[in-house]
Amino acid sequence: MLEPTLLILFTLISVYYLNFILRIYRGLGNLTHSTVKKKLSEEFISIIIPFRNEEDDILKNLASLEKQNYPINKFEIIYVNDSSDDSSVDLLLRNKTKDNIRIITVPDKYISTAHKKRAVKFGIENAKGEIIVSTDADCTYDPEWLQSLVNCIDKDTGFVSGPVEFEDSEKLFSKLQKLEFAGLVITGAGLIGINEPIICNAANIAYRKKVFNEVKGFSGQMNLSSGDDEILMQKISKETKYKIKFCLNRKSIVKTRANNSVNQFYQQRKRWASKGLFYPDKKLITKLILIFSFYFSLPILIIIGFLISNKFLLILLLSLIFKIITEFLVLKKGTDLLFNSQILKPFLLAELLHIPYILFAGISGVFGNFTWKERRVKR
Repeated sequence: MLEPTLLILFTLISVYYLNFILRIYRGLGNLTHSTVKKKLSEEFISIIIPFRNEEDDILKNLASLEKQNYPINKFEIIYVNDSSDDSSVDLLLRNKTKDNIRIITVPDKYISTAHKKRAVKFGIENAKGEIIVSTDADCTYDPEWLQSLVNCIDKDTGFVSGPVEFEDSEKLFSKLQKLEFAGLVITGAGLIGINEPIICNAANIAYRKKVFNEVKGFSGQMNLSSGDDEILMQKISKETKYKIKFCLNRKSIVKTRANNSVNQFYQQRKRWASKGLFYPDKKLITKLILIFSFYFSLPILIIIGFLISNKFLLILLLSLIFKIITEFLVLKKGTDLLFNSQILKPFLLAELLHIPYILFAGISGVFGNFTWKERRVKR
Protein backbone atom coordinates (compact mmCIF):
# COMPACT_ATOMS: atom_id res chain seq x y z
CA MET A 1 0.00 0.00 0.00
CA LEU A 2 2.91 2.34 0.79
CA GLU A 3 4.50 2.09 -2.64
CA PRO A 4 1.46 3.04 -4.78
CA THR A 5 0.61 5.86 -2.34
CA LEU A 6 4.10 7.32 -2.64
CA LEU A 7 4.07 6.90 -6.42
CA ILE A 8 0.84 8.89 -6.67
CA LEU A 9 2.09 11.54 -4.22
CA PHE A 10 5.38 12.19 -6.02
CA THR A 11 3.67 12.15 -9.42
CA LEU A 12 1.14 14.76 -8.29
CA ILE A 13 3.88 17.00 -6.88
CA SER A 14 5.77 16.83 -10.18
CA VAL A 15 2.65 17.53 -12.23
CA TYR A 16 1.84 20.52 -10.00
CA TYR A 17 5.29 22.02 -10.53
CA LEU A 18 5.32 21.47 -14.28
CA ASN A 19 1.87 23.00 -14.56
CA PHE A 20 3.15 26.00 -12.59
CA ILE A 21 6.00 26.50 -15.08
CA LEU A 22 3.69 26.17 -18.09
CA ARG A 23 1.33 28.76 -16.60
CA ILE A 24 4.25 31.17 -16.38
CA TYR A 25 4.91 30.52 -20.07
CA ARG A 26 1.29 31.32 -20.84
CA GLY A 27 1.47 34.45 -18.71
CA LEU A 28 4.43 35.76 -20.68
CA GLY A 29 2.30 35.51 -23.79
CA ASN A 30 -0.39 37.63 -22.15
CA LEU A 31 1.92 40.59 -21.51
CA THR A 32 1.61 43.68 -23.67
CA HIS A 33 4.78 45.37 -24.90
CA SER A 34 5.09 48.93 -23.63
CA THR A 35 6.59 51.47 -26.03
CA VAL A 36 8.35 54.62 -24.84
CA LYS A 37 6.02 57.50 -25.67
CA LYS A 38 6.72 61.12 -24.88
CA LYS A 39 3.42 61.41 -23.02
CA LEU A 40 4.00 63.04 -19.64
CA SER A 41 2.20 61.99 -16.51
CA GLU A 42 -0.13 64.61 -15.05
CA GLU A 43 0.99 63.38 -11.65
CA PHE A 44 4.26 64.39 -10.02
CA ILE A 45 6.77 61.56 -9.54
CA SER A 46 9.06 60.90 -6.59
CA ILE A 47 12.00 58.54 -7.10
CA ILE A 48 13.09 57.13 -3.74
CA ILE A 49 16.53 55.57 -3.32
CA PRO A 50 17.27 54.15 0.14
CA PHE A 51 20.97 53.63 0.72
CA ARG A 52 23.48 52.48 3.31
CA ASN A 53 27.24 52.56 2.68
CA GLU A 54 27.11 52.78 -1.13
CA GLU A 55 30.20 54.95 -1.75
CA ASP A 56 31.47 52.58 -4.45
CA ASP A 57 28.34 52.86 -6.60
CA ILE A 58 26.35 55.93 -5.63
CA LEU A 59 28.01 58.41 -8.01
CA LYS A 60 27.37 56.11 -10.95
CA ASN A 61 23.77 55.87 -9.81
CA LEU A 62 23.51 59.66 -9.47
CA ALA A 63 24.96 60.31 -12.92
CA SER A 64 22.57 57.80 -14.47
CA LEU A 65 19.53 59.40 -12.83
CA GLU A 66 20.59 62.91 -13.81
CA LYS A 67 20.54 61.80 -17.46
CA GLN A 68 16.87 60.85 -17.44
CA ASN A 69 14.96 62.22 -20.44
CA TYR A 70 12.11 63.59 -18.37
CA PRO A 71 11.26 67.22 -17.47
CA ILE A 72 13.01 68.18 -14.26
CA ASN A 73 9.91 69.98 -12.99
CA LYS A 74 7.83 66.79 -13.21
CA PHE A 75 9.82 64.61 -10.81
CA GLU A 76 12.11 64.62 -7.81
CA ILE A 77 14.87 62.28 -6.65
CA ILE A 78 15.08 61.56 -2.93
CA TYR A 79 18.14 59.76 -1.58
CA VAL A 80 17.34 58.36 1.86
CA ASN A 81 20.40 57.76 4.02
CA ASP A 82 19.91 54.78 6.34
CA SER A 83 22.72 55.03 8.91
CA SER A 84 25.63 55.16 6.45
CA ASP A 85 29.05 55.46 8.06
CA ASP A 86 31.06 55.89 4.85
CA SER A 87 31.36 58.84 2.42
CA SER A 88 28.10 58.21 0.53
CA VAL A 89 26.29 61.32 1.79
CA ASP A 90 29.27 63.59 1.23
CA LEU A 91 29.73 62.29 -2.32
CA LEU A 92 26.10 63.03 -3.13
CA LEU A 93 26.20 66.54 -1.65
CA ARG A 94 29.37 67.44 -3.54
CA ASN A 95 28.41 65.97 -6.92
CA LYS A 96 24.67 66.47 -7.48
CA THR A 97 23.98 69.02 -10.21
CA LYS A 98 20.18 69.07 -10.44
CA ASP A 99 17.80 71.10 -8.28
CA ASN A 100 15.26 68.27 -8.04
CA ILE A 101 17.59 66.06 -5.98
CA ARG A 102 17.30 65.87 -2.19
CA ILE A 103 19.29 63.91 0.39
CA ILE A 104 17.52 63.12 3.65
CA THR A 105 18.58 60.99 6.62
CA VAL A 106 16.40 58.61 8.60
CA PRO A 107 16.37 59.76 12.26
CA ASP A 108 18.00 57.33 14.67
CA LYS A 109 14.76 56.96 16.66
CA TYR A 110 12.62 56.36 13.56
CA ILE A 111 11.56 52.67 13.64
CA SER A 112 14.46 50.52 14.82
CA THR A 113 13.51 47.47 12.73
CA ALA A 114 12.85 46.73 9.04
CA HIS A 115 16.00 48.59 7.95
CA LYS A 116 15.42 49.23 4.24
CA LYS A 117 11.63 49.48 4.64
CA ARG A 118 12.01 52.17 7.27
CA ALA A 119 14.11 54.18 4.82
CA VAL A 120 11.54 53.76 2.05
CA LYS A 121 8.71 54.67 4.44
CA PHE A 122 10.55 57.80 5.58
CA GLY A 123 11.17 58.72 1.96
CA ILE A 124 7.49 58.34 1.08
CA GLU A 125 6.50 60.52 4.05
CA ASN A 126 8.78 63.25 2.69
CA ALA A 127 7.85 62.80 -0.98
CA LYS A 128 5.81 65.33 -2.95
CA GLY A 129 4.86 62.90 -5.71
CA GLU A 130 1.58 61.11 -6.28
CA ILE A 131 3.57 58.36 -8.02
CA ILE A 132 6.36 56.65 -6.04
CA VAL A 133 9.21 55.02 -7.94
CA SER A 134 11.52 52.89 -5.82
CA THR A 135 15.00 51.75 -6.84
CA ASP A 136 18.43 50.98 -5.33
CA ALA A 137 21.60 53.03 -5.04
CA ASP A 138 23.78 50.46 -6.83
CA CYS A 139 21.74 50.59 -10.06
CA THR A 140 22.04 52.33 -13.42
CA TYR A 141 19.34 53.20 -15.97
CA ASP A 142 18.62 53.86 -19.60
CA PRO A 143 17.86 57.57 -20.21
CA GLU A 144 14.27 56.51 -21.07
CA TRP A 145 13.83 54.41 -17.92
CA LEU A 146 11.53 56.77 -16.02
CA GLN A 147 9.49 57.54 -19.13
CA SER A 148 8.98 53.84 -19.83
CA LEU A 149 7.66 53.20 -16.31
CA VAL A 150 5.36 56.22 -16.48
CA ASN A 151 3.86 54.91 -19.72
CA CYS A 152 2.61 51.84 -17.84
CA ILE A 153 0.68 53.84 -15.27
CA ASP A 154 -2.91 54.79 -16.01
CA LYS A 155 -5.83 55.61 -13.70
CA ASP A 156 -6.55 51.89 -13.15
CA THR A 157 -2.94 50.91 -12.36
CA GLY A 158 -1.79 50.71 -8.75
CA PHE A 159 1.58 48.98 -9.07
CA VAL A 160 4.15 48.45 -11.83
CA SER A 161 6.96 45.90 -11.68
CA GLY A 162 9.95 46.59 -13.91
CA PRO A 163 12.77 44.31 -15.12
CA VAL A 164 16.17 44.17 -13.43
CA GLU A 165 19.30 42.66 -14.95
CA PHE A 166 22.83 41.93 -13.74
CA GLU A 167 25.58 43.67 -15.68
CA ASP A 168 27.69 41.66 -18.14
CA SER A 169 30.78 39.89 -16.84
CA GLU A 170 33.20 37.29 -18.18
CA LYS A 171 33.24 35.39 -14.88
CA LEU A 172 31.32 32.11 -14.94
CA PHE A 173 29.86 32.76 -11.47
CA SER A 174 28.49 36.12 -12.66
CA LYS A 175 27.04 34.54 -15.81
CA LEU A 176 25.25 31.91 -13.70
CA GLN A 177 23.87 34.64 -11.46
CA LYS A 178 22.78 36.67 -14.47
CA LEU A 179 20.79 33.73 -15.84
CA GLU A 180 19.29 32.81 -12.45
CA PHE A 181 18.31 36.42 -11.80
CA ALA A 182 16.77 36.76 -15.26
CA GLY A 183 14.77 33.62 -14.48
CA LEU A 184 13.33 35.28 -11.37
CA VAL A 185 12.38 38.40 -13.33
CA ILE A 186 10.81 36.33 -16.11
CA THR A 187 8.90 34.24 -13.56
CA GLY A 188 7.56 37.38 -11.90
CA ALA A 189 6.51 38.80 -15.27
CA GLY A 190 4.72 35.59 -16.28
CA LEU A 191 2.85 35.42 -12.98
CA ILE A 192 1.66 39.00 -13.42
CA GLY A 193 0.57 37.96 -16.91
CA ILE A 194 -1.84 35.40 -15.41
CA ASN A 195 -2.94 37.88 -12.72
CA GLU A 196 -1.13 36.07 -9.90
CA PRO A 197 1.54 38.60 -8.86
CA ILE A 198 3.98 36.96 -6.48
CA ILE A 199 7.52 38.21 -7.04
CA CYS A 200 9.11 41.47 -8.18
CA ASN A 201 12.27 43.42 -7.37
CA ALA A 202 12.46 46.64 -5.34
CA ALA A 203 15.20 47.94 -7.63
CA ASN A 204 12.51 48.77 -10.20
CA ILE A 205 8.95 49.31 -9.02
CA ALA A 206 6.38 52.11 -9.14
CA TYR A 207 3.11 52.59 -7.28
CA ARG A 208 0.59 55.23 -6.29
CA LYS A 209 1.14 56.87 -2.93
CA LYS A 210 -2.60 56.85 -2.20
CA VAL A 211 -2.71 53.10 -2.88
CA PHE A 212 0.29 52.60 -0.59
CA ASN A 213 -1.62 54.43 2.11
CA GLU A 214 -4.85 52.57 1.32
CA VAL A 215 -3.23 49.20 2.10
CA LYS A 216 -1.51 50.80 5.13
CA GLY A 217 1.93 50.59 3.56
CA PHE A 218 4.30 48.22 5.28
CA SER A 219 2.13 47.72 8.38
CA GLY A 220 2.26 44.20 9.74
CA GLN A 221 5.68 43.52 8.20
CA MET A 222 8.02 46.02 9.83
CA ASN A 223 9.62 43.11 11.65
CA LEU A 224 10.94 41.85 8.30
CA SER A 225 14.09 43.24 6.69
CA SER A 226 12.66 42.79 3.19
CA GLY A 227 9.24 42.78 1.57
CA ASP A 228 9.08 46.40 0.45
CA ASP A 229 8.43 45.02 -3.02
CA GLU A 230 6.66 41.64 -3.17
CA ILE A 231 4.50 41.87 -0.05
CA LEU A 232 3.41 45.39 -0.98
CA MET A 233 2.52 44.27 -4.51
CA GLN A 234 0.55 41.31 -3.16
CA LYS A 235 -1.35 43.53 -0.72
CA ILE A 236 -2.30 45.96 -3.49
CA SER A 237 -3.43 43.07 -5.69
CA LYS A 238 -5.51 41.44 -2.96
CA GLU A 239 -6.92 44.44 -1.11
CA THR A 240 -7.66 46.91 -3.92
CA LYS A 241 -9.20 46.94 -7.39
CA TYR A 242 -6.12 48.47 -8.97
CA LYS A 243 -4.22 46.58 -11.68
CA ILE A 244 -0.73 45.16 -11.31
CA LYS A 245 1.37 45.55 -14.45
CA PHE A 246 4.76 44.40 -15.67
CA CYS A 247 6.71 46.94 -17.75
CA LEU A 248 7.67 44.93 -20.81
CA ASN A 249 10.21 47.27 -22.37
CA ARG A 250 13.98 46.91 -22.71
CA LYS A 251 14.34 50.65 -22.01
CA SER A 252 12.87 50.04 -18.56
CA ILE A 253 15.58 47.55 -17.54
CA VAL A 254 17.50 48.54 -14.41
CA LYS A 255 21.04 47.19 -14.22
CA THR A 256 23.04 46.25 -11.15
CA ARG A 257 26.14 44.23 -10.32
CA ALA A 258 26.10 40.53 -9.54
CA ASN A 259 27.39 39.38 -6.16
CA ASN A 260 31.17 39.20 -5.92
CA SER A 261 31.30 36.06 -3.82
CA VAL A 262 29.34 32.91 -3.10
CA ASN A 263 28.76 34.13 0.46
CA GLN A 264 27.25 37.42 -0.75
CA PHE A 265 25.00 35.50 -3.12
CA TYR A 266 24.00 33.12 -0.33
CA GLN A 267 23.21 35.93 2.11
CA GLN A 268 21.15 37.77 -0.50
CA ARG A 269 19.09 34.73 -1.41
CA LYS A 270 18.59 33.86 2.27
CA ARG A 271 17.24 37.36 2.82
CA TRP A 272 14.86 37.03 -0.12
CA ALA A 273 13.68 33.58 1.00
CA SER A 274 13.15 34.76 4.58
CA LYS A 275 9.92 36.62 3.75
CA GLY A 276 8.16 33.73 1.97
CA LEU A 277 6.30 32.44 5.03
CA PHE A 278 5.13 35.97 5.85
CA TYR A 279 3.21 36.61 2.64
CA PRO A 280 -0.29 37.86 3.55
CA ASP A 281 -2.06 35.31 1.31
CA LYS A 282 -2.03 31.93 3.05
CA LYS A 283 -3.07 30.15 -0.15
CA LEU A 284 0.03 31.60 -1.80
CA ILE A 285 2.19 30.23 1.00
CA THR A 286 0.67 26.80 0.39
CA LYS A 287 1.52 27.06 -3.31
CA LEU A 288 5.11 27.99 -2.52
CA ILE A 289 5.40 25.05 -0.13
CA LEU A 290 4.17 22.73 -2.90
CA ILE A 291 6.74 24.17 -5.30
CA PHE A 292 9.49 23.71 -2.73
CA SER A 293 8.18 20.17 -2.16
CA PHE A 294 8.96 19.38 -5.79
CA TYR A 295 12.63 20.22 -5.26
CA PHE A 296 12.69 18.44 -1.92
CA SER A 297 11.16 15.34 -3.51
CA LEU A 298 13.98 14.91 -6.03
CA PRO A 299 16.69 13.68 -3.62
CA ILE A 300 14.03 11.70 -1.77
CA LEU A 301 13.16 9.91 -5.03
CA ILE A 302 16.78 8.84 -5.40
CA ILE A 303 16.84 7.32 -1.93
CA ILE A 304 13.55 5.45 -2.10
CA GLY A 305 14.27 4.50 -5.71
CA PHE A 306 17.12 2.33 -4.44
CA LEU A 307 15.44 1.28 -1.20
CA ILE A 308 11.89 0.51 -2.40
CA SER A 309 11.47 0.39 -6.17
CA ASN A 310 13.14 1.63 -9.35
CA LYS A 311 9.73 3.02 -10.36
CA PHE A 312 10.63 6.05 -8.27
CA LEU A 313 13.80 6.48 -10.31
CA LEU A 314 11.63 6.59 -13.43
CA ILE A 315 9.50 9.36 -11.89
CA LEU A 316 12.71 11.19 -11.03
CA LEU A 317 14.05 10.89 -14.58
CA LEU A 318 10.79 12.07 -16.16
CA SER A 319 10.49 14.93 -13.68
CA LEU A 320 13.99 16.15 -14.47
CA ILE A 321 13.48 15.89 -18.23
CA PHE A 322 10.23 17.85 -18.15
CA LYS A 323 11.71 20.36 -15.69
CA ILE A 324 14.61 21.08 -18.05
CA ILE A 325 12.37 21.34 -21.13
CA THR A 326 9.69 23.57 -19.60
CA GLU A 327 12.11 25.85 -17.79
CA PHE A 328 14.15 26.32 -20.96
CA LEU A 329 10.98 27.23 -22.88
CA VAL A 330 10.09 29.85 -20.26
CA LEU A 331 13.61 31.29 -20.20
CA LYS A 332 13.81 31.36 -23.99
CA LYS A 333 10.50 33.16 -24.29
CA GLY A 334 11.46 35.60 -21.55
CA THR A 335 14.86 36.40 -22.99
CA ASP A 336 13.31 36.95 -26.43
CA LEU A 337 11.00 39.52 -24.83
CA LEU A 338 13.52 41.31 -22.60
CA PHE A 339 17.10 40.08 -22.49
CA ASN A 340 19.95 38.92 -24.71
CA SER A 341 19.63 35.22 -25.52
CA GLN A 342 23.38 34.82 -24.89
CA ILE A 343 22.63 34.58 -21.18
CA LEU A 344 21.22 31.08 -21.85
CA LYS A 345 24.66 29.60 -22.59
CA PRO A 346 25.28 28.21 -19.07
CA PHE A 347 21.71 26.86 -18.86
CA LEU A 348 22.58 23.18 -18.35
CA LEU A 349 25.15 23.94 -15.67
CA ALA A 350 22.65 26.25 -13.98
CA GLU A 351 20.05 23.47 -14.06
CA LEU A 352 22.50 21.13 -12.37
CA LEU A 353 23.12 23.62 -9.57
CA HIS A 354 19.51 24.77 -9.36
CA ILE A 355 18.17 21.96 -7.17
CA PRO A 356 20.73 22.09 -4.32
CA TYR A 357 20.66 25.91 -4.43
CA ILE A 358 16.87 26.06 -4.03
CA LEU A 359 16.92 23.54 -1.20
CA PHE A 360 19.77 25.17 0.67
CA ALA A 361 18.63 28.79 0.26
CA GLY A 362 15.01 27.94 1.00
CA ILE A 363 15.71 26.11 4.23
CA SER A 364 18.34 28.62 5.37
CA GLY A 365 16.05 31.55 4.62
CA VAL A 366 13.26 30.14 6.75
CA PHE A 367 15.33 29.05 9.73
CA GLY A 368 18.59 31.01 9.58
CA ASN A 369 19.87 34.52 10.23
CA PHE A 370 21.66 36.52 7.56
CA THR A 371 23.93 39.51 7.03
CA TRP A 372 22.79 42.49 4.96
CA LYS A 373 24.57 45.85 4.54
CA GLU A 374 26.95 45.03 7.39
CA ARG A 375 23.96 44.28 9.62
CA ARG A 376 23.35 40.94 11.28
CA VAL A 377 19.62 40.28 10.92
CA LYS A 378 17.95 37.77 13.23
CA ARG A 379 14.78 35.83 12.49
